[in-house]
Amino acid sequence: MAEIDMRPGAQPQAPARPRNNVSLRQLALQLRAFIALFIVFGFFALRSDPFLMEGNQIILAKQVAINAVLGVGMTFVILTGGIDLSVGSIVGLTGMIAGGLINEGLILSPLNRVVYFNVWVIAAIALGLGMLVGLINGLLITRFNVAPFIATLGTLYMARGFAMLSNNGATFPNLVGDPALGNTGFPSLGRDSFLGLPYSIWIMIALALVAIFITRKTPFGRQVYAIGGNSRAAQLSGVRVKGVTLLTYVISGFCAAIVGLIVTSQLVAAHPATGESYELNAIAAVVLGGTSLAGGRGTILGTIVGAFVIGVLRNGMVIEGVSSFWQMVITGGVIILAVVIDQLQQRIQDRSAKL
Repeated sequence: MAEIDMRPGAQPQAPARPRNNVSLRQLALQLRAFIALFIVFGFFALRSDPFLMEGNQIILAKQVAINAVLGVGMTFVILTGGIDLSVGSIVGLTGMIAGGLINEGLILSPLNRVVYFNVWVIAAIALGLGMLVGLINGLLITRFNVAPFIATLGTLYMARGFAMLSNNGATFPNLVGDPALGNTGFPSLGRDSFLGLPYSIWIMIALALVAIFITRKTPFGRQVYAIGGNSRAAQLSGVRVKGVTLLTYVISGFCAAIVGLIVTSQLVAAHPATGESYELNAIAAVVLGGTSLAGGRGTILGTIVGAFVIGVLRNGMVIEGVSSFWQMVITGGVIILAVVIDQLQQRIQDRSAKL
């Protein structure tokens, strides 16, 4: 509120103009994911003609969709200040369960029967399994106070182990189903398209729009940010911290199961090692998109852009013939740079808040 000196003889002064707290440097830091995507995409577009070809762009988008869908779920978790290392193993486990149900059905030993399900039922079972693993993560963290890193590291190994046990470490091949059993159509998810775009890209778009709506327009979304900003203050404000946190891990498991179905469908085969290191790609997309690992700050749109940065970088390096070893080095360097920039942004915001 402006104050005016009313003492006799005093000259009235104009109220001070409010300061513009958003400097050019802060704006650049906030838009760093878009700037990085523009630079990386422009670099490879100028260097390589095959990069801009329609076929390559479709392949690129399909690769990005995998990391983006995983990243959406991971964003909810990281916004609360947590982490989910189990998503890659959930991808492998849900894929193996879907593959086993298609090829071998559900064996009911006491009844001496084998039941084969429709692919929609199989998809629902896989999604439910992913959410169950997410629920276990959430319960370990919220009810037993296990650190998110340790809890999800444990379920990472357990889910991968169950994936191996489901077929003794072997692959479920040729998941086309049998018309006589009514379980055909699974490869359509990974191979078919709508309006020229593969289903996986439409799934990424739909999931991102829903997630953006949730984070921006719903009480749950605001509570997720509040927990990440200050868990204690959120609890004192009436936020059910444990319930909301648990739900974010369920969402993460659900997104991982979607990826499990997509990847298995694209390969038309289920392998227990599928999804290894996917969790790192998801975390990298979230960090590159500007979400703080400390929680409370970040956007779903930023994560999608971050996934595109990783996808464009890897796709371009493959076209340029960069060795896979150097690809790992460069990708790691970009992630470290993103974290350093995030810390710089946090420092600037803290300094501005004190002024």
